[in-house]
Amino acid sequence: MFKHLLVPTDGSALSEAALRMAVALAKENNARITGLYMVRPFHMTVYSAEMVGSDQADLQSVDRARAEQYLENMRSIATAAGVECDTEAPTGAHPYEAILDTAKARHCDLIVMASHGHGGIRGLLLGSETQKVLTHSHLPILVVRPPE
Repeated sequence: MFKHLLVPTDGSALSEAALRMAVALAKENNARITGLYMVRPFHMTVYSAEMVGSDQADLQSVDRARAEQYLENMRSIATAAGVECDTEAPTGAHPYEAILDTAKARHCDLIVMASHGHGGIRGLLLGSETQKVLTHSHLPILVVRPPE
């Protein structure tokens, strides 16, 4: 049925639950997974670098390190289950576009994602982004919701 699943993450617990569901589905279907974490550019329009103690390059470097940590966790979970997993960490301003572009470029046939992500800025990755993916995707999407 499905042979290549795209699993976007923001590192939240619900994103990890989506990953675990995707891994189980991939294992059952002899499919592979591509994990995705989008590194967002930091725009310092209100505060100067001196005011916040970091510059844009430092902040982006921290987010890149966070991306690698989350993606390594994804690879570890998939590998432990015997599922092939590669990962990608593009930089962009709109997570839903990165999700759709990656799904198309990698020839994915299913997107598995959490209904909501972290609060605050990270909350932008999912929630409203999930709605945008649902609206614009031509692929089936499995949305993982939190337990009641």
